[in-house]
Parts: sequence; C-alpha cells; structure tokens
Amino acid sequence: MSIHPRGFDFLRDVDVRLSVELGRTEMKLKDILALGPESVVVLDRMSDELLDVLVNGKPIAKGEVISHNGRFGLRIVEMVGMEETAGENAIPLPGGAEG
Repeated sequence: MSIHPRGFDFLRDVDVRLSVELGRTEMKLKDILALGPESVVVLDRMSDELLDVLVNGKPIAKGEVISHNGRFGLRIVEMVGMEETAGENAIPLPGGAEG
C-alpha cells in the first residue's frame, strides 16, 4: 500500500468533534434524578488542573479556559503524547544514544 504523494492533506476538510472535559464523577441514578437548580456535582479534577481536549473522544491536548470577547475560549497548553512520539520516532545513534 502506498500513501498518496500529498500525504494526509486530503483529510484536512474532514469534520471532527472537539470537546473539552472539565472532569468526571460517578453517581447513582437516583442521585442524578434528584439534581435540580443549585445542585452541586463535585468532579474529580482540581480547579487549577489543566483540562482534557478531545477530538472524537480521543485526548489530544491539555488546555485552560479563557474568556475572549465575552465568550469562553480554550488556550492549548500542551499536546498529549509529544514526548512519547519524539521517543518513538527518534533515530538510534551508535553507542545506544537517541537523536
């Protein structure tokens, strides 16, 4: 199988869903049914932790919420797996060092 000379450029116009996850929790259905105005649901993330940025449910980055022109925005702080990817793609050098 060969890859088209343009690489993956043909995928640039594919729509994907980008979402930001504040945190998670597990609750019993009876507790969810009891939620109402002014209910508080405590999540598993601290308020100073970075948020997960997901594309089609797969984590791709970490970010923080910002305010931009009266709307919520997201500042990307780090990309997920960049260190792992760099290590996997490193070229082994003589003597066992990686480049």
